[in-house]
Amino acid sequence: MTTTEAGKSAGMGKDLVVYLCLLALAGVQFAMAFQNIDTSQMLVRMLAVAIVEAGLAVMFFMHLWSEKRGFVLFVLVFTIFVLFVLLAMQYGWTDSTRMVVGAPFAK
Repeated sequence: MTTTEAGKSAGMGKDLVVYLCLLALAGVQFAMAFQNIDTSQMLVRMLAVAIVEAGLAVMFFMHLWSEKRGFVLFVLVFTIFVLFVLLAMQYGWTDSTRMVVGAPFAK
């Protein structure tokens, strides 16, 4: 077992806890998949669990827990901005195809 500069143990305890949490969240998603619920409810529930799972993975595996709060906030805002830009680009994608080939069923 190694020690860090602060003298704390750098064992595998934290890694194991995060790994077990990720496994539990994956199990929750698996169990949710077999529920007999409406599609929109399924989407919202799966998306909520996926966001929590991704947030845990990013905070732990990219070591954002040890960063300053301002940097973590910047990463969050930048990620949401990039997601907005990508969604906006997808919104116009079908219209660009219509502009190239025309409106074939307009007559």
